Amino acid sequence: MAFFGRNKAEAEETPLVLPKHVGIIMDGNGRWAKKRGLPRKAGHTEGARTFRKITRYCSEVGIKYLTVYAFSTENWKRPEDEVGALMKLFKSYLEEAISDFKDDDIVVRFIGDKSGFSPELRALMDENEECSRERDGMVLNIAMNYGSRDEIVRSVKSIAADVKSGALSETDITEQLISDRLYTAGQPDPDLIIRPSGEYRISNFMLWQSAYTEFVIMNKLWPDFQKSDLDEALRIYSQRNRRYGGV
Repeated sequence: MAFFGRNKAEAEETPLVLPKHVGIIMDGNGRWAKKRGLPRKAGHTEGARTFRKITRYCSEVGIKYLTVYAFSTENWKRPEDEVGALMKLFKSYLEEAISDFKDDDIVVRFIGDKSGFSPELRALMDENEECSRERDGMVLNIAMNYGSRDEIVRSVKSIAADVKSGALSETDITEQLISDRLYTAGQPDPDLIIRPSGEYRISNFMLWQSAYTEFVIMNKLWPDFQKSDLDEALRIYSQRNRRYGGV
C-alpha cells in the first residue's frame, strides 16, 4: 500500500507526491445500473458502498482533505422518483454513518445549501458533524445541494453586505477574502480532482478552488471504482509538473 500499486524500485526512482486535498466527482451511478438492467437507485446504492470504501482508503494513505460531490444543485431536476430514492439513501447513510465512522479518525463536514433538505436530514447532518468534531484525522467534505456558482454568489453577497454596512471597504476585497467566505474556508484548494465515468466536465464543482488543480479523468463508472484506481490517479498526479503559471 505504501507504494500505491508500484514496486519498490519504481517508488524509489519516482517519489510519490501525495496531494493534501483530493476532490472526487462521483459520477456514473445511473449508467452503471442501466448497463445491468437495474433501476437507477440501485446504482446510487452501489455508489454509496464505493464511497465508504474509497473514503477510508484516502484516510489510510494519508490524504488530509477529501471532498466528494454527492448531490448538486442541478440534481433536483432529475425524475421525482430518483430524487426521492436518493433522499432515502442519504437518510439511511447518515443514520449509519454516526456509528459506521465512529472508529475512524475522520472529521465529517457537509458543504452546500442544507436548507434545501428536510429538517430530519439537516438534523442528521448536524449530528454527524458534531460527533466527529473533536477528531483530528482527514477532513471529509460531503458536497450536498452544492453548486460552485451558487457558492461564489453567496460569498460575494456576504462581502457586499459587509461593504454596505461599513465593516469592509472596497480595498479590503482580495482573492483570500473571497476564499474565506466559501464553504471550504480554512482549507487548502484541491490539488487533484478525479472524475470517473470518462466525462470531461467540471460540472459546477469547486470552480474557484480549482484554479490550479490537476484533473485526472478515468473511464470507469463510480460504482466500479477501486482502491487500485485511486492508486493510479495518485501516481498520475505525482508525475505532473505543477508550475502555477511559472516556467
